Amino acid sequence: MNPTDLSAQIACRFPSLACLREPEDLLPYSFDGTAAYRQMSAAVVFPTNAREVADLIRWTAQEGAPVVTRGAGTGLSGGSLPTVGSLVLCLTKINRVLEVDARNLTLLAEAGASTADVAQAAEGAGLFYPPDPGSMKVSTIGGNVAENSGGLRGLKYGVTRDYIMGLEVVLPDGELVWLGNKCVKDVAGYSLKDLFIGSEGTLGIVTKVLLRLLPKPAEKKTLLATFARMDAAAATVSAIIAARIIPCTLEFLDRITIGCVEDFAQVGLPRDAEAILLMETDGHPAAVEDEGRQMERIARENGATSVQIAQTAEEATRLASARRTAFSALARVSPTTILEDATVPRSELARMINFIQQTAAKHRLRVGTFGHMGDGNLHPTFLTDERNHDEMGRVEQAMREIFDFAIELGGTITGEHGVGMAKKPFLPKAVGDASLGLMRQVKRALDPDNLLNPGKIFD
Repeated sequence: MNPTDLSAQIACRFPSLACLREPEDLLPYSFDGTAAYRQMSAAVVFPTNAREVADLIRWTAQEGAPVVTRGAGTGLSGGSLPTVGSLVLCLTKINRVLEVDARNLTLLAEAGASTADVAQAAEGAGLFYPPDPGSMKVSTIGGNVAENSGGLRGLKYGVTRDYIMGLEVVLPDGELVWLGNKCVKDVAGYSLKDLFIGSEGTLGIVTKVLLRLLPKPAEKKTLLATFARMDAAAATVSAIIAARIIPCTLEFLDRITIGCVEDFAQVGLPRDAEAILLMETDGHPAAVEDEGRQMERIARENGATSVQIAQTAEEATRLASARRTAFSALARVSPTTILEDATVPRSELARMINFIQQTAAKHRLRVGTFGHMGDGNLHPTFLTDERNHDEMGRVEQAMREIFDFAIELGGTITGEHGVGMAKKPFLPKAVGDASLGLMRQVKRALDPDNLLNPGKIFD
């Protein structure tokens, strides 16, 4: 079915659905947070409940029409980009927080609810939803599930997968299924919900999410340590973990990122520093006080030139903003910002960061690096211009070398952004032929006609 026929039939068969068909209306849905890819869809539709999603998918399956599911479009791997002639299914109107169950420490939300709304609903009940992706103010919980999103608190609290107790999913043939429950323990059969977490919309469409919540930490302490050498910052991280301290946040910024953040947010960061570490501990007040003292001591023993300790909640927010504004600050510098995502074992952090800096210099590129030093997840960010074809060629070569080196160190090509379009060329080397073949078998079993998000993760 050609794109014109597809959009016309949707308008005819589903007149109650909001549907965009004109090129100028489709343009905002032709890209996501990944700068390098753009593709127009045939139409964009906005269902308002799971039944409408199921009915639409049942029809598109019969017609052989490809469907790409989309939330807020904040993804950084091209996972929600349209494919040629596809229908974009935007779930932002299915966005209610349906229940906060304080007795069972769970929250039920529709897929289009923002991560911030979920976190605020939990907090309103005195509870805590830990995953905090950088885009949490606008990203949707369904998108978080599709990408298995991480965040700044991942070291202590884990990623989205660790908080999923149940999912409502529309399968590629339009069948609506519920997977999971509120039980803390359940080993009845395969854990099918886990199959869909991180599947990037290639196996099914998540319409509701049942989340596990935690009691809200009673206290938190925020510290910001400054270093003249990157290896000293990495040594501090290793020493903190070796001391059996697991901070809720252990983040870093390199010199380039520090300068961009200071230009953008004027936090008061030292521009001559080689690295800064944002360290946060939370929990029982006595434990927080003890861990805060230990982290300050460890940082100083490992060469920190200064350690700031927030005395108020406002000051803690200001210090934390140094990390939380990193991407926004870098994105202001050049016409094109490519935020990458590689993870290595913590013991290899210093080597990986040094390699990124050397690779940037070799290819005459400007790269700011920041990320989750506590869990080894780095974000080398290329400040470039997609109109400069020579420079983009050097960017692609540098990225390949960085991913190859991460794999050589026992790491992976993505810790939280997903594969999508951007990482697809690197996946075979990262997982091996046998694992890739198994993924293809799962895809064929659930979506034999390759209609859900085709061309993502693998061809």
